Amino acid sequence: MEDNDKGPQQHLDPAAEVGQDAALIIGPPPPTSAMTEEERQELQVELLRVEDEIQTLSQVLAVKERQLADIKRKLGVTPLNELKQNFTKTWQEVTASTAYKRTSETLSQAGSAATAAFTNMSSAISRKLDDVSKRSMQHSASMPVMRNTTSFKSFEEKVGSWKNKMSPSQMDAGEQMTVPDTEPQHQDTPTTLDAPLH
Repeated sequence: MEDNDKGPQQHLDPAAEVGQDAALIIGPPPPTSAMTEEERQELQVELLRVEDEIQTLSQVLAVKERQLADIKRKLGVTPLNELKQNFTKTWQEVTASTAYKRTSETLSQAGSAATAAFTNMSSAISRKLDDVSKRSMQHSASMPVMRNTTSFKSFEEKVGSWKNKMSPSQMDAGEQMTVPDTEPQHQDTPTTLDAPLH
């Protein structure tokens, strides 16, 4: 809605400019039917007195602000230093608050619980690794026993025969290597490789 649509309904502006006429801020006076001319003159005098006080206070405030800026400049206080001081003061107030202390205690307890959980987990992992290591040692110790079984000997012979067939050291550079195909439908046709394997 535009300002001219508002009509006589104007509101107080707390950020009115210094020296602005109070009558413009407040708006038109309410209709007065019972005000005498003498009361009206008294209000006019009061209005002038208040406006004069506002003007004087504004001038005093401006002088005080310049004085404050001059003192800060002489002390070497910069806006950045003020910001740091305000931040430090605010941080001290926050850390002294009950909410911060409770939150800090809760986080500390959570950290302790997490540390305990990680310690337990690392202990469990360590135990599992020890078990795996022990089983590996038992497996290594049982290898001679396994080598004497017929299954292992049969497997070892098959691997050995393949090794001998595939070994490039027993082939001449121009020879072709014949590798049997493991698929059942093509067993009668060998696969040939033109270059020796290294």
